[in-house]
Amino acid sequence: MQNTAEDISNAASGHKANLSNPNTSEASKAHSKEVLENMPDQPFYGKEEQNVSKNPNQVAGGLKAAINNDSIPQSGKEKAQEKLDNM
Repeated sequence: MQNTAEDISNAASGHKANLSNPNTSEASKAHSKEVLENMPDQPFYGKEEQNVSKNPNQVAGGLKAAINNDSIPQSGKEKAQEKLDNM
């Protein structure tokens, strides 16, 4: 296993699931708790990492889709239009 943010997040998710699973042993839960306590306290995905890969054309397309989607409330459509106008 590599130590990418995704790998760390997946490992944490698995250990958290193990802690809440009634079918796992107490020894397994103790191990998962120990692993989680030794993981870094920082979030695995931050704003900087998320913003790097955003394509402005795809963002604009998503906002336009939201504006024309009948299941989106009017307030959401207005926010999408504001974001699109500010691009």
